Amino acid sequence: MTRNFAHVEEVFEATGQHLGYSQWREVTQNMIDEFAHATGDEQWIHVDPQRASAGPFGSTIAHGYLTLSMISALVWDIYTVSNVSMTINYGLNKVRFPSPTPVGSLIRAGVELAEVTHTERGVTVVSNVTVERKDFDKPVCVAQTVTLLVP
Repeated sequence: MTRNFAHVEEVFEATGQHLGYSQWREVTQNMIDEFAHATGDEQWIHVDPQRASAGPFGSTIAHGYLTLSMISALVWDIYTVSNVSMTINYGLNKVRFPSPTPVGSLIRAGVELAEVTHTERGVTVVSNVTVERKDFDKPVCVAQTVTLLVP
């Protein structure tokens, strides 16, 4: 269930809290292929299922950056902020891909609000986001995201 903050000030009160988890989403070969085409990263471990089946991961795997790019949609499952004109992906402080995301994986994100700060342009929210793969111990992506909430 998505948590909705009615105003930016409510986000400040949630600093340090784990806000929950997104829904599970499947990473399909079509998603991987489209991402490969859009970015030009068509390495065989991503787009050649036959060759990848004999490779180190046993199947094709999602690009790390595909997994990273899914964070925005996953976080929208967890929380939203009303009464802002825009929510902007402002950047990343740290990103790691501790394990691969094989095709067909179900992934979800968990979010902890690490820091919320007033700035000239609005409010920046630093979140610790962990993307996990269902039935697997190690996360597939750990990122500290920075979001700008514009009033």
